[in-house]
Amino acid sequence: MSTVRQREAIRYVAKNMRVDLRLIAEMIAPGSRVLDIGCGDGTLISYLFHTKGCDARGIEIDMAEVTRAIAHGLPVMHGDADVDLAYYPDGAFDYVVLSRTLQAVGRPREVLRQMLRIGARAVISFPNFGHWQVRWQLLAHGKMPLTAIWDRPWYETPNIHPCTIRDFFELCETDGYIVEQWLAADETGRRAPWRRSRWLANIFGQQGLFLLRSA
Repeated sequence: MSTVRQREAIRYVAKNMRVDLRLIAEMIAPGSRVLDIGCGDGTLISYLFHTKGCDARGIEIDMAEVTRAIAHGLPVMHGDADVDLAYYPDGAFDYVVLSRTLQAVGRPREVLRQMLRIGARAVISFPNFGHWQVRWQLLAHGKMPLTAIWDRPWYETPNIHPCTIRDFFELCETDGYIVEQWLAADETGRRAPWRRSRWLANIFGQQGLFLLRSA
């Protein structure tokens, strides 16, 4: 691929990436070693490699997504976050990323512990179950909500551990993780003023993003 076409491809990917992936990329330093857990088709890996020179790789439980990523030349392997992180050595990565996957793993607390064992920092994004639309649908209709992010009926969703931004802050405090950065965003990428107020973030943020390290 020519340099011009490559730049065009990178701009296209950047424009069409999910909001949380673009924000996560901003938190990662150039040239870092990165593991993306639940990396899907490898969009974030490709972006970090081409724009920041990162040594980025991923694991993904969906074999169809793994095949798609490998077909594009990306270093992605089939794996389960609940099981396979235990096989990585301590301090193998600068950043370990978990984007919109925390609520779908079987043991989220253990997954976080493993992330901060094998990586100096962890970057996590998750849909906020405390968003006002979720609260309103539960109050008004008494049914599990359907929103832009919580977009599957309860009997089809892979999400087994939904949490709020407030819940996640409390978990970090309980387990002694230091929150270096955090923000709340909606699907269009708006961030302010919620990043300055946990209370407002928990109500108006559709998703939370956190950069953590161990104490």
